[in-house]
Amino acid sequence: MADISDGIGTMIEGTMLARTTSHDTALPGAHAAAGPVACPNCSTVFTGNFCPECGQKAHLHRSLAAIGHDLLHAVLHLDGKLSHTLPLLIAKPGDLTRRFIAGERAKFVSPMSMFLFTVFAMFAVFQMVGVTAPTDFADGMIEGFTDDSPFQRNIQRQITTLEQERGALPAGSPRRTEIDSEVKTLNTILAEAKPEATSEKNTANADPTESWIESHVFEKWKKNPGLMIYKLQSNGYKFSWLLIPLSIPFLWLMFAWRPQFKAYDHAVFVTYSLSFMSLLFIVMSILSTVPGSMGWVIALFSIAAPLHLYKQLRYAYSLSRFSALWRFAVLLFSTQVVMMLFLLILALLGAF
Repeated sequence: MADISDGIGTMIEGTMLARTTSHDTALPGAHAAAGPVACPNCSTVFTGNFCPECGQKAHLHRSLAAIGHDLLHAVLHLDGKLSHTLPLLIAKPGDLTRRFIAGERAKFVSPMSMFLFTVFAMFAVFQMVGVTAPTDFADGMIEGFTDDSPFQRNIQRQITTLEQERGALPAGSPRRTEIDSEVKTLNTILAEAKPEATSEKNTANADPTESWIESHVFEKWKKNPGLMIYKLQSNGYKFSWLLIPLSIPFLWLMFAWRPQFKAYDHAVFVTYSLSFMSLLFIVMSILSTVPGSMGWVIALFSIAAPLHLYKQLRYAYSLSRFSALWRFAVLLFSTQVVMMLFLLILALLGAF
């Protein structure tokens, strides 16, 4: 129940935040004033439902019922534009992108508002259905992938055996001196075999700040991998917007010789595309709760994600099939690069 309540709260938080990014916050069906009124916000005298200067409503509510209405409206309607935006985002993403860029914006949820709404909704659904990355690791698991190789473990066992033997010998035994020499040699071999020692040799002339950062991040992940995975999830939720500026340069390069497409156009494309992917992950996470549905989940993602990306790319930029296909191939590769950069940033943020 806690996950469900957290998820609902997250969704409400996201839709309220998405609502604040919308320029038109007028509610349909507002009551008109009986006659000319002075706007309490900017003092403009006007007749009608809204002030022509600042957009404030003529009829102002002062009741708890009005607060409940505003909350419900924000969560379910997003100013009444969601019903116009969602069908196009799902079925005709290129048409939606092109029309919004061209200036047809009154009936559509803006890209950033749509992105905020879908991302918050996605993480809310993840919480409710229990989709999460593992945070429990067996002792020594991380070390097993780093410096705890079988060779090093064998040397360490030899050192332990020798030290135990030395401890059982009398103080004047000549064997104690031999054991001290053997242990010293084995410790030298062990130090040479450790990745940290090799790294220090190979980076003797490297930037000390860079070496410290690498060492700090590595030690954080090695010491408490569960906490770092939790931070990775949390930062992924908070910094998901970074995917937008990380993606724009790749689109700009693909259209560098076509000056009619600006960075703003690419930002709209990326933001609407990410919004659809969030919706797709919502459907996949819900579907995954059905026993035996994993094959359908994989098939849905394998078909819907590339098909949607191709359709949006081709029709948003009015491309021919050939132009859309080669750009689509480059975009698939760019997407992997962006995701790797994004995960690297999250890993660094989690370590500090």
